[in-house]
Amino acid sequence: MLYNEFKDLKLSRLGFGAMRLPTLENGEIDEKQVEEMVAYAMEHGVNYYDTAYPYHGGKSEIVLGKALSQYPRDSWYLASKYPGHQIASSYNPAEVFEEQLKKCGVDYFDFYLLHNVYENSIGVYEDPQWGILDYFKEQKSLGRIRHLGFSSHARPDTLESFLEYAGDAMEFCQIQMNYLDWSLQDAEAKYNLLTSRGIPVWVMEPVRGGRLASLSVEDEEQLKALRPDESIASWSFRWLQNLPNVKMVLSGMSNMEQMKDNVRTFTEGAVQTEDETELLYRIAEGMKNALPCTRCRYCCDGCPMELDIPMLIHAYNDLKFSGGMTVAMQFDALPEEKKPSACLSCGACAAVCPQNIDIPGALAELTELLAKAPSWAELCRQREEAARKLKEEAAKKQ
Repeated sequence: MLYNEFKDLKLSRLGFGAMRLPTLENGEIDEKQVEEMVAYAMEHGVNYYDTAYPYHGGKSEIVLGKALSQYPRDSWYLASKYPGHQIASSYNPAEVFEEQLKKCGVDYFDFYLLHNVYENSIGVYEDPQWGILDYFKEQKSLGRIRHLGFSSHARPDTLESFLEYAGDAMEFCQIQMNYLDWSLQDAEAKYNLLTSRGIPVWVMEPVRGGRLASLSVEDEEQLKALRPDESIASWSFRWLQNLPNVKMVLSGMSNMEQMKDNVRTFTEGAVQTEDETELLYRIAEGMKNALPCTRCRYCCDGCPMELDIPMLIHAYNDLKFSGGMTVAMQFDALPEEKKPSACLSCGACAAVCPQNIDIPGALAELTELLAKAPSWAELCRQREEAARKLKEEAAKKQ
């Protein structure tokens, strides 16, 4: 396992993110599989584990804490986050923090982050009525937080504004960064800003919620020609390994296959060359017609229709890319009240989207696309009709 030095700690470069844990058919976290994945990670040198208050409906902290409790406390580092971006739900800092410690079964957090400091939440984090920063600085002085930082999807200017406010209280910053967002979401400017201030970078969404783990056939062929024995996802991680101020790369692994592949990438293999990096940038340029949804699900909390917005956005991208036969199949079985046409265009989703997606506009366009696209039943009928005609033509030739 590759490691980085942070303060007096030796951190595995790969961290296990617990936002997308494996689940059972009923939607509950598959605790047995999580325990197996943690065991594999521990055995292979992964010592950093990241969760947050809202992940998996509040159950991620419980399940991850339980899995880690089987190992000596000094053999792993645990990070969690305070949901100030959801302050409308009246999350009292002290109440949340005490609850998190209890849920995780620990007396302290090795790393603790102010969650999602961005344009719509920075005012909350800086509002003296909540006393958020002061409270967590106090917890750090008491030893209940070892290292304090924040995560952010903000624009560079907002990032800089918060750094000015927080002073030297922030020891690290977690941002969305990958070879696509290097230019698409100005991650290069954010990385350079943090580096110039001497703030280590933690990376989230290294493969963009899986988007960079499955590319077009043409793009994958180009990558496989250069590294036939490596996965498509590994390219994203190797790109990050070349950035010296990246001290932690978090991967939201959902199964053992992903865990093993990522551990292998952070254990062995040649560094990425300049030519390989340029190839990734060319691939990224060809992908930028898609909406940059990362399935963070912030948009879902306030939706009055309780729509699965990330699923709808990804269906939109699928339809825009290829016509989306799979989408037609999925939407044929989707209840009317869960289809994009049920959107009220209230804008609550767009207001909290870290990617600044015009979600109501996208859902309206998706509704139009679906109206024009044949249903799954119609596609099946067309295929059956085509097969029938082929049989008739074959019979005539005989």
